[in-house]
Amino acid sequence: MAFAKSNRLPVGAIQCDNTTMSLLKANDYVAKNIRDKMQAQGTLLVNITSSAGSGKTTLMQETARRLKDRINMAVLVGDLETERDAIRIREAGIPSTQIVTNGVCHLEAQMVLQAFDHLKTEGLDLLFVENVGNLVCPAAFDLGEDFRVTLLASTEGDDKPKKYPRMFLTSELMLISKADLLPYIPFKVEAAIQDAREVNPEIEVITISSTTGEGLDRWCEWLLERIEAKKESTVGTLEMA
Repeated sequence: MAFAKSNRLPVGAIQCDNTTMSLLKANDYVAKNIRDKMQAQGTLLVNITSSAGSGKTTLMQETARRLKDRINMAVLVGDLETERDAIRIREAGIPSTQIVTNGVCHLEAQMVLQAFDHLKTEGLDLLFVENVGNLVCPAAFDLGEDFRVTLLASTEGDDKPKKYPRMFLTSELMLISKADLLPYIPFKVEAAIQDAREVNPEIEVITISSTTGEGLDRWCEWLLERIEAKKESTVGTLEMA
């Protein structure tokens, strides 16, 4: 399994001005340093993205409860203000550090790198980066992740993959969250999946509910398989050195 990310430049990036291009190039340079660090220590880095209110933090809590006794894991949480989400995750029993962006609508690689000064990453099997709730800006910024996972909540409507295609184009997995509400709202799972795969034919999909537990075992297995593959990749790299 290859873990090197493709360039995170947004679709149509040729229209960006020189300042934007320079910012993205600088971000990609830092992201490579993060990726090299995670590869060297065998830590799987997963970037969790979504709109605000889709259930990212609740998913982090439930994932921690299911996996914290099996693997070493931690979460970096990006938000505009407050440390509330990091506190919630720490209450679930794993380390978490808040990155307060002070109004910036996305995380950048430099923010993640600086957060490593406040969170011990050595020995981690899995590090989540919970991005700022936004389906636009975070799509352009590589954080050095192995995988990008985007939540699409049933309460948002099933048309988001076509309305925000860059995010779904750059994601390996779409989690349709709040599945327990599907009987009560006009969200068509098949339509959302079809639109996502028209944007990105390779995207995987899991339907989950952090309230009922639906799909969470499958989600955890998805993570464990990739953690194991990352460990094998790291061992192979060391043997070739």
